[in-house]
Amino acid sequence: MRPVRRRLLYVGGGLLALLLAAPVAWVQAVGQAHHRQVAEVGPVDAVVVLGAGLRADGTPSPYLRRRLALAATLHERGVASTVILSGDAHQRPDGSTYDEPASMRDWIVDHGVPATDLVLDREGFSTTATCRRAHDVYGARSAVVVTQDYHVRRALFSCTQAGLDAVGVGVSAASASPANWLWWHVREMPASWKAAVRELVGV
Repeated sequence: MRPVRRRLLYVGGGLLALLLAAPVAWVQAVGQAHHRQVAEVGPVDAVVVLGAGLRADGTPSPYLRRRLALAATLHERGVASTVILSGDAHQRPDGSTYDEPASMRDWIVDHGVPATDLVLDREGFSTTATCRRAHDVYGARSAVVVTQDYHVRRALFSCTQAGLDAVGVGVSAASASPANWLWWHVREMPASWKAAVRELVGV
């Protein structure tokens, strides 16, 4: 291969790598700047809990229970009087209802948070949707975002881009399945890239 052609390939490869890496780095850096430990969290308008799926019996998944437990702790500490429970709700093909926010409500009420302090967002189909609705629909201007530690930086990026003065606390992502743990961490890279591109193009 000729030297000029080789250099062009190297330059092209470098530009491609930059195109792929820069958006991910942007998302993660913004998120890291807003990441906090529990003791560092001050008063905000709302605690926002992102959905993480239900078990077959309709109760919150282990990941989701950890998020809800921290939200209950933050509420008890007086960090916010309002807790926004955001997730998916839809009718299944068999006619039954999948209602993630309702399941989240039942769990957190059983753990001491009054139902009157809860807002159920049944259109939290994505992290971006949850953040935008917390700001635009429910009127939150500041928030603590609660999700798993691998996801919290991307969630904070989306929430700050949505106009929220947001900080976030990550809970454990420990899993009984190493494959699941690996998958959730690996998928953050393309998901972060997508979040950055979405903001750049204004979608």
